[in-house]
Amino acid sequence: MNELDLTPIQKTIRDFAPQGKTALLPLLHEAQNFYGYIPEIVAEEIAKAINIPLSDVFGVIEFYSLFFKHPVGETVVHVCNDPACAMAGSDSVYKLLTTRESFKFEGGIKPRLTVEVAACLGLCEHAPAMLVRGQPVNTKDMQSWEDIFEPARKTPQTILGGDIHRLTKNCGKGGRTDLKHYLISGGYEGLQKALKLKPLEVINLVKESGLVGRGGAAFPTGIKWEGAANSEETIKYLVCNGDEAEPGTFKDRVLMEDDPHLIIEGMIISAYAIGAQKGYFYIRGEYLTAYNYVKQSVKEAKAAGNLGKNILGSDFSFDIEIRRGAGAYICGEETALFESIEGKRGFPRVKPPFPTTHGLFGKPTVINNVETLANIPIILSMGIEEYKSIGTEKSPGSKLFCLSGDINRPGLYEVPFGVTLRHIIENLAGGMRANNSLKAILIGGAAGAMADPSQLDVRLSFEDLRIEGLPLGSGVITVLDETRDLRDMLLRLANFFAEESCGKCFPCQLGTQRQYEIMKRVAKGKVKDSDTQDLTDIIITMTDSSLCGLGQTAGSAIGSAIKKWPSLFSNTKEISSDLVGGLNG
Repeated sequence: MNELDLTPIQKTIRDFAPQGKTALLPLLHEAQNFYGYIPEIVAEEIAKAINIPLSDVFGVIEFYSLFFKHPVGETVVHVCNDPACAMAGSDSVYKLLTTRESFKFEGGIKPRLTVEVAACLGLCEHAPAMLVRGQPVNTKDMQSWEDIFEPARKTPQTILGGDIHRLTKNCGKGGRTDLKHYLISGGYEGLQKALKLKPLEVINLVKESGLVGRGGAAFPTGIKWEGAANSEETIKYLVCNGDEAEPGTFKDRVLMEDDPHLIIEGMIISAYAIGAQKGYFYIRGEYLTAYNYVKQSVKEAKAAGNLGKNILGSDFSFDIEIRRGAGAYICGEETALFESIEGKRGFPRVKPPFPTTHGLFGKPTVINNVETLANIPIILSMGIEEYKSIGTEKSPGSKLFCLSGDINRPGLYEVPFGVTLRHIIENLAGGMRANNSLKAILIGGAAGAMADPSQLDVRLSFEDLRIEGLPLGSGVITVLDETRDLRDMLLRLANFFAEESCGKCFPCQLGTQRQYEIMKRVAKGKVKDSDTQDLTDIIITMTDSSLCGLGQTAGSAIGSAIKKWPSLFSNTKEISSDLVGGLNG
């Protein structure tokens, strides 16, 4: 293409331009979908149309890892290198893909290929995971290198299990649950009940249920809603956080792909309770299938009168706009996500003020995680007593856990709060692979902490894990057997945070880099006498002084390992690790 044809993108720009700066991410996605990258002349057209400086457009392009400023291969492959994928051999996959000989077809043809390293693709149960042209590919099903360029488009199926199926009752059936089948399963009954109540009554039901956020922060959902509902502002927003990027987590992806109406119904009920007329469903950029399925479901809900003007014949009106992220872990932080929706780089904001008074576009906003919102229709439809009939007194209901690593059945498991870690690993996930013994468990993802075999009988509830010094986080359980090098794992986590730190605050920007530098020495077995104390000091400083949760938890796993296995941080024989010197080259 010697001269770019601007006609297609110009039409799209005209359609989106009235939205102003908030249309920036959708326009950049549209441009890249058409051209394969975002040419400068196209960026200029976008800047003029939405009346922002060209430097702002390029600032956003450079901030998000899924956008390209320069031409790339016709086939773009993302190879995951999170802990679960690394244990499954993703480093070898990446090396093979980036070795020139592996590009050759018969006859010596070299296809155009771009290979990118991804921190996590949310496909941990299918490790080692890859995206090819934005679509998940099960590497175990690949028969030849030709499959990289013409892969069989079978979406890998997630193992679903557990002791109960409330949240997952429509999941694992081989595709999206459409409106017809969602209604058959009792869908939108919770919304019908909510509309017969006053908004404050809905809020009180959610407070009485004991529901807390399922994204990691565990803030009481009803109290958050109450804060926004009490605002006298006439414009309020409801935001669904579907930017699931914590390494080891894939529960929200399964819900969005298999039962999107459950989340949409939860959003509508939440909006009714707080008095919001507009909602945004923000979906992580790597989740293209989920994005498309949610779009289809929103369209169905509107056509049926469950969404839009005068919902189900009531006086309540509410609409949802879908936003797709573009590859930035930090955008899982609520205020960074607001910035992204507003067409900016995803930097977190200083708090206070808090989102319930000054959130999206400066207006009162409630933002809830996908799993949190999926609980709302269940609470309304079944009632408080039945909802609280499982779980513990302080942790009622069920929880989704993402299991990956050295177990026989990696997958998504729904269990009542209060079952033991041993039960979910040994009974539900089939125990250790290859009959190896358990060495360690990473709980909560990269921002979590390390557990050892002596803690297998801890109950999975907020209160019990807190006593053990373990976070529930987003429900990640990554299992490591006796063959694994824990220093390799910890180095990967240090690298992850050094790469993903947005750089807005110095404690996180400098702390994550320094942590990574020290962990490289630890991985080599060439530890300085002061390294353990320096690591401890860095972790304390990041935890106490960082602006957002990324920096505050960037050293959690390493800090827990220092306490449990101090010998890891001593001078020992040098280990073989491709990580030393940098994961990304």
